[in-house]
Amino acid sequence: MLIDDRKQSNPLRAFFNSILFVALGCGACFTGGAQTYAVGADVSFLAQSERDGVVFKENGHRKDVLAILHDHHYNWVRLRLFHDPEASVDHLPNDLDYTVSLARRAKKLGFRFLLDLHYSDSWADPGKQPTPAEWGGLTHKQLTHQVFTYTRDVISTLRRTGVPPDMVQVGNEITNGMLWPDGELPANWDNFADLVQAGIEGVKAGSANGTVPRIMIHIDRSGDYAAAVSFFDALTARHISFDVIGLSYYPMWHGGIANLRLNVNNLALRYNRPIIVVEAAYNWMPGEMAQKKADFPESPEGQRDFLAAVDAAVRSIPNGLGQGVFWWEPAAEDGLLKRSFFDKQGNVLPVISVFDHSPP
Repeated sequence: MLIDDRKQSNPLRAFFNSILFVALGCGACFTGGAQTYAVGADVSFLAQSERDGVVFKENGHRKDVLAILHDHHYNWVRLRLFHDPEASVDHLPNDLDYTVSLARRAKKLGFRFLLDLHYSDSWADPGKQPTPAEWGGLTHKQLTHQVFTYTRDVISTLRRTGVPPDMVQVGNEITNGMLWPDGELPANWDNFADLVQAGIEGVKAGSANGTVPRIMIHIDRSGDYAAAVSFFDALTARHISFDVIGLSYYPMWHGGIANLRLNVNNLALRYNRPIIVVEAAYNWMPGEMAQKKADFPESPEGQRDFLAAVDAAVRSIPNGLGQGVFWWEPAAEDGLLKRSFFDKQGNVLPVISVFDHSPP
């Protein structure tokens, strides 16, 4: 294994290791062993779409999107969380109360729950990783402590409200770091590693004596092996312990399906770590790929065939290390409608059938 848990000389990481020992004791560990293949969807916009009056239908009848997904063998949901979305001009809905409510709905249907911590007040991705407004001006040591306490408190709240996550992303698409400028890459690798480790230790501490969620590290470079290796080599060299590699795959940015297949196979062989394509999406009507070479047409059938191909690529990863696929926002509206699972009248599209013959 390239990743280990040896105690580090870095004082901040040593500090968090000592907190973990006191808070959890030696019996705490990540959930391991065989995992059910994740057939997932990020439904973070679902409740907002419902509030806006969007009606979702199957076979012409109104139906809860989560029930539709469940009936077609989806078994995971992914929900993102912003620190304080009201502090951002975007005013996105994904605060803790909103996330708890959606998680409750999903858990009642038997879904597992992946929590996507953005550590920002709005979108965090490879092009931007803004620090929450409340944390502006903090020193690196103070910021690291805030990451730990915030993560611990979020996980504790989810646990106490009956919706503990089964997996947690420490950051979203953190290829270029997180919490800029302090944790921006490539200039500040040691700072970045401290921040990631603080998040991981916060997950453990918030779990108290319960099951500790699996930890995912999520980047966007699903079609770029050199960039993915550069990131994970640097991360593992700093002995950051995590469980799952998460990747985003959007053909307009990451290339064709052959690029994805080659990259995930090679990453699995290099790191011997489970891999999940934790974001994937494709249009059912013409959009970003209209002027580009594409493996699939932007049509309802092309969208279906795209998801089937992504799933096949993940399932073919060597040594059983391909462990799932998540669609990004199947129930969104407005500008994201063209990549959702529903047409303009709210009718579910053929893509819903991809996993019908998979074990539930």
